[in-house]
Amino acid sequence: MTAASADHPGRDESGRAAPGAPPQAPPYATPYPPEATAGGPERPDARPAGARSPRRVLGAAAGVVIVMVVLGAPLGLLWRALAPSVAVLKTADGAVAAQPEPEEFIAADGWFTLLGLGFGIILAVLAWTLLRRLRGPVTLLALALGGIGAAVLAWRLGRSIGLAGFRRLVESAPTGQTFSKPPDLRAGGVDWWAGVLPVPHGDLLAPALAAVITYTLLSGWSRWPSLQPEPEPGPPEPGQRPEPDPRPEPDRWHPYAGPEQDQPPTSDQSPEPDRREP
Repeated sequence: MTAASADHPGRDESGRAAPGAPPQAPPYATPYPPEATAGGPERPDARPAGARSPRRVLGAAAGVVIVMVVLGAPLGLLWRALAPSVAVLKTADGAVAAQPEPEEFIAADGWFTLLGLGFGIILAVLAWTLLRRLRGPVTLLALALGGIGAAVLAWRLGRSIGLAGFRRLVESAPTGQTFSKPPDLRAGGVDWWAGVLPVPHGDLLAPALAAVITYTLLSGWSRWPSLQPEPEPGPPEPGQRPEPDPRPEPDRWHPYAGPEQDQPPTSDQSPEPDRREP
């Protein structure tokens, strides 16, 4: 009988379990349940790290809507600067277009649509990048509402620049005088459902549509199922023992596995011949 090792009671000098010794857990095993951390035992109702509170999500969504609506003002000024004015002629019946089919109306709608699409794409990318911990359907809904609000503000602000002077000329200009009309949308506007609920349509939906499509595509290309960046497993710090693999390894022999495991093959033992028929 071999004497037990001093460093590992119940095992001999070679590391194998001594005959008659009770089974012991391997020295690298993690005790269960895990020990309490230095901060005390974890509460059952404690929020896990990285969890999003509903108040924080709703607050961020409201901030997205407010920021997008406020940015609708410079969007309207840019549209007013790029969209051409329409030449009109004063007649006895009022002001009419000086040309039979003026292209300025189409240009005004086209500029507003292009600017709205770019506006929605840029804001969706910024929301995806800056609000990485708050990604989800609430932010998507905020982008849609903010895009609609920004479009309405941009349209109302852009068309109002010079509108008062145009109306004054319509009333006071003599017949036959030509002057300019500020750009306006013909393929977009706001209708009132049941006289209570405003329903935007046409070009006013371009920013919201672009933001929703861009944000949805970014969500589909995300490599994280939760859409939130997850920490990547890195190398263990110096002096830190790596966590053992909880998966069983039935084909691997370990000297601390106990006497019930088969002994490792020795050089004297030859492998069994292949008895399969050729």
